[in-house]
Amino acid sequence: MSASVLTGVMSTQTLLDTAAAADGVTERVDAVASLDERARRRASERPPEQPGRYLEVQGHERSLVLELGEEPVHIGRGHTADLHLDESSVSRRHAIILARPSGARILDESSSNGTFVNGRRVQQADLSDGDVIVIGRVVLRYLEIPPQRTS
Repeated sequence: MSASVLTGVMSTQTLLDTAAAADGVTERVDAVASLDERARRRASERPPEQPGRYLEVQGHERSLVLELGEEPVHIGRGHTADLHLDESSVSRRHAIILARPSGARILDESSSNGTFVNGRRVQQADLSDGDVIVIGRVVLRYLEIPPQRTS
């Protein structure tokens, strides 16, 4: 089991500090407040326990965890986005997370403000458990719990 899962959900301030230090930006928004109601309804406030891929959405008061399925997840400000973030720094079609057998991959969709993984601007990048993703001024964290191996 990964270190991030063992310790639970990272504190809001720790995640914000990590992202700010990584990309030199200190102004962050409450990502939970920018989520649409559809995403809030399917989110959990508890750390993930089951094997799978997840996105942790950090707010000022709380964080939410969204399970990622096998389908591509379109992230953006547009109303058709799977993960709709109502925040002006997020492009209508900002990024896509793809599930692959070897792990998840994020692709920037030529967004205005860029997509950052661990402080580095990327056009595309493989994601690992604990990676901090910055979409505009929204901070997310990728979590992955691998299936348990049977002996």
